[in-house]
Amino acid sequence: MTASPPSQTRRATIAGGLITSLLVAGGAEARPAGDDPSRGITGGPDDWAFLVGRWNVRHHRLKERLVGSTEWQDFNGTCENWPLMGGLGNVDDNLLELPAGTYRGVGVRAFDAETRQWSIWWIDSRIANIDPPVRGGFKDGTGVFIGSDTHKGTPVTVRFRWSELTGDTAKWDQAFSTDGGKTWETNWRMEFTRAKG
Repeated sequence: MTASPPSQTRRATIAGGLITSLLVAGGAEARPAGDDPSRGITGGPDDWAFLVGRWNVRHHRLKERLVGSTEWQDFNGTCENWPLMGGLGNVDDNLLELPAGTYRGVGVRAFDAETRQWSIWWIDSRIANIDPPVRGGFKDGTGVFIGSDTHKGTPVTVRFRWSELTGDTAKWDQAFSTDGGKTWETNWRMEFTRAKG
């Protein structure tokens, strides 16, 4: 058996501690009962096997959200994902080359065996803040994850969606709704291509 390099062991320990902290915080968070938009969307512990590894990412981001904008910004980035806790969690380190300046972000995911849902948190290095989680799972090759947040003071329902998953490609999009999910504005799309070498 080959031992993991020290840097990978440290990285897994730190990320595992982060997931544990988020789960503790998430467990204390009030979850709506009947009006939970993620209710009924479930998955399994092996859902993210497709994402493990290094990726090149092409981003398409709506310049302004919830104002009727049709102007998009295109830019590149990278993503590196690794599993934790025997597949019950995973984390990715993202580099985003925005026209206004490059920044990093971290996606953290954890599986709740009781609800059979994944929770996903996003951490933005520019503001050192953890966004409220979206929750959900995969069905028929598409992942849907929904949660509540605010955008510039306006309450929004947030949807992450993963689709067109192959061994070497994947697509992700984010959308906001201000009417409880009746209508959606997609504001970010990402096209993943597995990095070679």
